[in-house]
This record gives sequence, C-alpha cells and structure tokens, in this order.
Amino acid sequence: MTPIKPENLLVNRFRGYFPVVIDIETAGFNAATDAVLEIAAVTLEMDSDGWLKPAQTLHFHVAPFEGANLEPAALEFNGIDPHNPLRGAVSEKEALHEIFKAVRKAQKAAGCHRSIVVAHNAAFDHGFLNAAIERAKIKRVPFHPFATFDTATLSGLALGQTVLAKACRTAGVEFDNKQAHSALYDTERTAELFCHIVNKWKSLGGWQVPEENIKKGQPQDSQGQE
Repeated sequence: MTPIKPENLLVNRFRGYFPVVIDIETAGFNAATDAVLEIAAVTLEMDSDGWLKPAQTLHFHVAPFEGANLEPAALEFNGIDPHNPLRGAVSEKEALHEIFKAVRKAQKAAGCHRSIVVAHNAAFDHGFLNAAIERAKIKRVPFHPFATFDTATLSGLALGQTVLAKACRTAGVEFDNKQAHSALYDTERTAELFCHIVNKWKSLGGWQVPEENIKKGQPQDSQGQE
C-alpha cells in the first residue's frame, strides 16, 4: 500500500478547500455601516496521521473606516475603545492584505485551490469580511465568496451546544468568559473547537482518505469545482 503523504491529507479532507478560522469584532451588526474593530485568523494544518490542528495565528486591531458607525452598545459589549492610540490599529486594507498573504501561502503549501472561512455564526463574520474587502477594493481574495463552515451549526450537531463558550466546554476546550469577545481569543478557541469536531468524526471512522484519490496532491474533486 502506497503511504499517504502528509501534505496531501488536508487537500483531500475538504474537497480542495483550505479552512481558515476567522473572528471579527465590530461596532454593530450592520456590515455595510458599522466598523470592523478587530480581526483574527488561524490557519490549520493536518499531521501525518490525518489529525487537524491549529497552525499560524494572525491578529490585527483595525481603525474604523471613514464615516463608520460606532454603536455604543456594541462597544460596551466588547470593551473596545476604537479611539485608543495604544491599540496600534491599522486600516482594513492593511489587515486584510497581511492575512490574505499568509492564507495564500498556507493554502498553496497544502495544495488547496481555494480557502474557506470557518467561524462561529459564520454568516456574521463572513458578511463583515466581504464588506471590508469591498471597501478596501481588494481584488485577489483567497476565500470562497459565500461558502463557509459554521461551528455553531457543527457544534449543535456534534455537541448539542450552539453557544461558543458552552460548545468549547462540552468539547473539553478551556474557555474563559473574561477573555471572550476578543477576536484573538475567540478565534483560537473556535479553531480548537473546529479541530475537535473534525478529529472526533475521524476517530469514529467518519472520514478516511481514499488511497485511489491521492494523486500528486489533487483534491477528491479532481475538477476543482465549487
């Protein structure tokens, strides 16, 4: 039997898509009008035995775009002072450029043809991500424009919980409510949660790489269709 190369495992797991965990802290619920204040991303990798684990973490404080709405209730909830100079905030364009550069590099190394957002209540983060991409006029985007993996849905199925803190604790992932609502902290916990669910499914026999589909790092869908 031909051994499966470690670099070929991840490309086959999600049909050629490279999962990247994202969390965005905002100044409201409207992606078109409310500011992005923080964004974090965690890339994932797969070891030689097919177990998924977190890899690189990126995190940026983001300066509100010109004319952005700042809802007082949202700022009180996440505890972010958007005008604090000590945040070291960068523009949306700079933050996205650095994240996308790292994602493209990791995606290429994994042999994947496109990245996909993993997030808790993914529609929210994906909506703000796409709005920021449009404002920054970024054309080269590694992520699928609408498909996501939602850990709230996956946790509801696998763990019987949809709240991030409760899902993490059920999965045995440590969660500190005092550190929650930080993009960095929430992204790292969401990454651990997603890996737990994927790995649990594998341990139950739910996914194995068909050896005949391992051909020079090509995904199971050899046409790369979306």
